[in-house]
Amino acid sequence: MAGMRAEQREATRRALLTEGRRRFAAHGYHAVVLAEVAEAAGVTKGAAYHHFGSKAGLFRAAVAEVQQELGERVADAARRHDDPWEQLRAGCRAFLAAGSDPATRRIMLVDAPAVLGWEEWRAMDEESSARHLTEALQDLVNAGIIPEQPVQPLARLLSGAMNEAALWLARTADPHALKQTEQALDHLLNGLRHSTGRTEGS
Repeated sequence: MAGMRAEQREATRRALLTEGRRRFAAHGYHAVVLAEVAEAAGVTKGAAYHHFGSKAGLFRAAVAEVQQELGERVADAARRHDDPWEQLRAGCRAFLAAGSDPATRRIMLVDAPAVLGWEEWRAMDEESSARHLTEALQDLVNAGIIPEQPVQPLARLLSGAMNEAALWLARTADPHALKQTEQALDHLLNGLRHSTGRTEGS
């Protein structure tokens, strides 16, 4: 019985999160009403408050899920390559490309910084994509591909640049923006290798 109740609670939570995420992506945070999410998910408003506490709590869970999925896409893109440098480039490109997905763009890049605040949004990002970036840079240092240096500040500088680029990509209507941003990223990354005398073409 206890196991069945746990499954029912998880099913209820999943139904609310799925419906909430769909509505946040389609209409934006401020247009979503928690009671309507609950009704569409086939549960009571009380169940929605029990699982998430508020509309903001439901949105926070949606952002966390989107960021986790993005972190997995970044890691998957990197794992398709054996060369550590290509792993870094592929992971960075996968992160930038997230802005082309309407749901990711609306939830994670447009609404999340405004609704949650910059500090919380950055902390959640740190748990997903930023962690993979730090590990990738450390691997490059260990392999001698980029010069020995403190990785933590380097990761935050690069992460900040990519977050800003992703936010811009989420808002621009320029059809060439992603390609141009990828080219700029390659120039930026190549600068990390200059002191070793090695560069990588785009």
